Parts: sequence; C-alpha cells; structure tokens
Amino acid sequence: MKCSLLLWGMSQFQFPQQTAFYKGKVRDVYSIGTNLLVMIASNRISAFDVILPKPIPYKGQVLNQIAAYMLDATKDICPNWLISTPVPNVSIGKRCEPFKIEMVVRGNLTGHAWRTYASGKRTLCGVALPEGMKENDFFPAPIITPSTKAAEGHDEDISKEEIIANGLASADDWAILEKYALQLFERGKAIAAKQGLILVDTKYEFGKIGDEIYLMDEIHTPDSSRYFYADGFEERQAKGERQKQLSKEFVREWLIANNFMGKEGQSVPEMTAEWIHTISQRYIELYEKVIGQSFVPVDLTEQEIFDKTVASLQPLL
Repeated sequence: MKCSLLLWGMSQFQFPQQTAFYKGKVRDVYSIGTNLLVMIASNRISAFDVILPKPIPYKGQVLNQIAAYMLDATKDICPNWLISTPVPNVSIGKRCEPFKIEMVVRGNLTGHAWRTYASGKRTLCGVALPEGMKENDFFPAPIITPSTKAAEGHDEDISKEEIIANGLASADDWAILEKYALQLFERGKAIAAKQGLILVDTKYEFGKIGDEIYLMDEIHTPDSSRYFYADGFEERQAKGERQKQLSKEFVREWLIANNFMGKEGQSVPEMTAEWIHTISQRYIELYEKVIGQSFVPVDLTEQEIFDKTVASLQPLL
C-alpha cells in the first residue's frame, strides 16, 4: 500500500496505475493513468508559504468537504474536475492541463489589494482602483486580479494583457476564464449571504481537457477565500473598526504576534497541544458556518482510506 513515509503524519500511497505523485503545501496529488487524479487533503497547515510543523486534526476533512459541497453547488456554471469523494478527505477527479495562473476575484478592498492601495498605487494587475476607498470597502463591482501560479516560492501579480501576451491563456480562453470566475464568485456570494457571511475574495484555478475549460482543485474554502460576517459590517466600516472575518487569518495573526512571517532567520513559534486544538475547533466552526451543516468528524485508518479510494477508482480505470 505505502511506498514511503511523508512528514506530518501522512503516508504516501501507491495506487493502481499510478503514474506520478506531487506533494503540495496541503494536498497530496496522485496521477492515475493519463486522465485521473486522486487528491488527498492532509491535516498540514501553511502560512506565509511555510508548512507549519504540526498537523491540525480534521483540517483535511473540513477543506475537502467544503470544496466538494461548493463544487456541487456550482456545477451548473461550468464543468469541474470532481468525480467522487470516497472518504471525507479524498477527492477523485479528471486530470486537466492547468492554466499557470490563478484567477483571484475580489469584492472588497482587503489584504494584498488594500496594502497596494495604501501604498498609494491605484492599479493592481492592470485593473484601475477607484479613489477615496477605505480598507474593506466594497468595490463598485468585483474585480479580477490574477497571479502566476508558482511551483515554488511566491505567486506574482500579472495583468490580463501580460497573460495573453505571454501565452498563458489565449484571448478567447481568457474571456471564458473571466466569465466563469465572476459567475462563480457571484454564486459564492449568494451561498455566503444565506449564512450571514460576505465572500470577500477568493481564487479559482482552471485547466483544460481537450478544448474545454474545467474548474479545478477546490473553491470557497477558508484556505482560498476570505469571509466577513455580514451582521454589523456597515457599522464597523463607518467606525473604522476591524471586520470580523472567517478565514485562517487568525493563524497568520498568531504567527505575526510571535515574530514569524516566513522570512529567513525566523522560527515558527511553539505549537502547543492547546493551540492545535483551538485551530482544529476554529476550522470546524468555519465548516459549520460556511455551509450551514453540522460537522461529523470521521476517523479512518490509512488502510481504510486506501481501500475505499481504490474501490472508487476501480470502475474508472
């Protein structure tokens, strides 16, 4: 079943007809034959492009189940890669040829966009930003601020014009990517609104099978998206107060408070058992708030994960 042991409590499996393996910051991706992928959401957690040294119980299940829920809720907008989720932290889907860009959609002036704006710049990824905005204000309409998808290190901002000029997407493909990204964001906002949340910003990844564009990976999870609580949003904006948000930002804030931002020479602060439990509970809270369902933790052995995944793969091979 296993061929080697990975760090952070995840073993590397060897599936039937496996042709390649890739270990991301959070997900382990197995290529099966020429047209299938098995993606396992681990309990690893990353921040500032660094994988933290201890796993977070149930984090993989939380992320995978939110992603599956959101992919199902948006499959009428565009085709997506997902075929099945044989166990709570595993997805099986179609292998796509990825675009080497991330479609970042922003509804509010937050995070990287705000830092750019506060520095005095009024253009981000070729998109003009209005004057007179405050942090967390809504844009007049959602904007797309793409980034390159770096194999290692940090992603870089890029404009629509640069994407087309560099051959990362044709003009025709870009038009489809843009349409899908904005429609997905509107659906995500509508789902969030029913839960009393505001989908602030997110990213989407797309690929192709033949000439058709597919939505890949995961969408609208706390790892790829930022949510604000809608209740009291306007009052907090009017008073210049910080917005209450639902994301893994609390982990970044803890790291910053402990003098870690992923820079050379900095050390990750100690992750106590109590703090790990707190992060796990926050992720479970995220799950329940984002999709409005009670979280049911599932504990499976690695053998059970392997066996159930193989059973789901067999009819597809």
